[in-house]
Amino acid sequence: MNFYSDSSEWKWHFKNAIDWDSIIPLYYPTFPTKEGHKDVEEVKKFLEELLEVVGDWTANKVAARSRNLDEIGGGEVKDGGIATSKPLQELYDEAKSLELFGISAPSEYGGLDTPVIVSLLGTCFLSRACIASSSQLAFYSSIIDMLHRFCSKELQDKYIPEILAGNISGSMCLTEPGAGSDVGSLRTSATPQNDGTFLLNGTKCFITNGGGGLAFTLARIKGAPAGLTGISLFFVEEMIVDKKSKQKKRNYTVAKNEHKLGMCGSPTCEIVYENTVATLVGEENKGMDYMFHLMNESRVGVGLQAIGGMEATLHYGREYVENRKQFGKPISELPLMKRNLQDYETERDAFRALIVDSGSYYDIYQRLDLKKRRTNDLTESEIKLYKNAKKWTRRRTPILKYYGAETYTLLSQRGIQMLGGYGFMMEYDAQRFHRDSFGPLLYEGTSQIQALMAMKDLIKFIFTKPTKFLKDFLSNHPLSSVMTENNAYQKSFKALQFEFKKNLALLIVRCLKPETSVNEVKNPISELSKLFNTKYWQEADRYENLMYHAETIIQALSYIETMRVLTRHASKDQSRAALLARYELLIKPRMKGIFADWKQFRVENYR
Repeated sequence: MNFYSDSSEWKWHFKNAIDWDSIIPLYYPTFPTKEGHKDVEEVKKFLEELLEVVGDWTANKVAARSRNLDEIGGGEVKDGGIATSKPLQELYDEAKSLELFGISAPSEYGGLDTPVIVSLLGTCFLSRACIASSSQLAFYSSIIDMLHRFCSKELQDKYIPEILAGNISGSMCLTEPGAGSDVGSLRTSATPQNDGTFLLNGTKCFITNGGGGLAFTLARIKGAPAGLTGISLFFVEEMIVDKKSKQKKRNYTVAKNEHKLGMCGSPTCEIVYENTVATLVGEENKGMDYMFHLMNESRVGVGLQAIGGMEATLHYGREYVENRKQFGKPISELPLMKRNLQDYETERDAFRALIVDSGSYYDIYQRLDLKKRRTNDLTESEIKLYKNAKKWTRRRTPILKYYGAETYTLLSQRGIQMLGGYGFMMEYDAQRFHRDSFGPLLYEGTSQIQALMAMKDLIKFIFTKPTKFLKDFLSNHPLSSVMTENNAYQKSFKALQFEFKKNLALLIVRCLKPETSVNEVKNPISELSKLFNTKYWQEADRYENLMYHAETIIQALSYIETMRVLTRHASKDQSRAALLARYELLIKPRMKGIFADWKQFRVENYR
């Protein structure tokens, strides 16, 4: 089996849905997309061969080991560090032999420097095989990226080759026992030393791969402002050389490896810093700016894990219902199961389209952001490309995390139900897929945090660019679409988008101008225009009224963005129209339910 070449969906997306015309010139400038078609096709062929290798390895090696890794675990605490288990070490050794740690790493250190989108798709296949394994391997590429993007040449030269060789990896250390989602309340302190280093003191919890050897850690330098503005980022080595004895010694301690519900093959640790020597990354008090880069990368990664998990659980369930007979026929042929399975697979395939489309923007943004930070010599066309990619990456990131994680958990529950009583038995993998799904649901910012982020960005856009919002609103009106749009798919999408924006405008009026009676709101756009003085929405009580709806807003945004991508695909390739039609049937009742909730909801019922 091969998770790439055996999938017509993945192959279609590779050939048709990735923005190769924009991506390839950023990595291979000697292969112009208009004149060097042969060379460009050779590059794509090479990249596809890489995916076939990863697809084969994940399907036949990683997946086969996943149950054993889950049962044994990723390792245990020993002498203040993590002693890696045998199945996890096998994963590392195989990845090293295939030179997978360097797929997207900079060529100056021996990496292949391939487009990030290739690594993203590889992560999807790895997550289908084993989400715990995907989490562990992710910290090789992400730590390389952080070193290359933000750290000194000295640290890059010292550690990137070591990571590429598979000798060391790392972690991101944000969460503390009293500071989870509220990162600004962290208590880990950083004391400056005469030699330019800092001493860290504090505790971090729920740290994935905490014993990997390296860490990017958030802490507050003594005397720095409270809250997020006073946080700095530090690079920390787990083992350092003692200045007196010249021997290696432990710089921080792994105090605990958590016993978790799922993803047992990925160590989740408690880290204790006691006068831990650390190096400041970038400028003081700019830690959140740097860490947001890694956090957003991780949130996109959750979307990749989610599609992999959806594929795993639905493939497993389909195999069962196609082979299990009841009432004289396979369960898959029973009408209700037939409908349910099609709905589940429709949402999976639709989300796959969203993740790949977003991956193109993310790749372009990552590449140009690196160039901007290192040389700051973007051309005019690159500046335009960068701004567009940054906009869509920011818009899509919380959606990928929210929609992907929530859907994976739901579909993995359905996967258990598809097996009936057998789904409840530990000997079947359906239960493991469901247990594992709660990791992506909770880490890198819970679903509710993603909802609040998406809502904040949306409201900020509306109030800073009200004219554009109104213009877009009117251009989506059905009458306008009839006169200007010939594409039937686009007409349908614009009609849905119009309904969303109309109901959103009404919601904002109700929440931010509560003294206005609902019955008085005859013209939501006119009323909305009165609210563009930011004092209305900056008042805590008014804004909190809107926060009650954050989760339904991101749900609606998830459906809109997915419909946007599927509409584009159907307009390009008629063979994609069936998926668009099925998805539209699936989400239209949900959208109507959301709009009804916005209209009928009363804050006073929750006070």
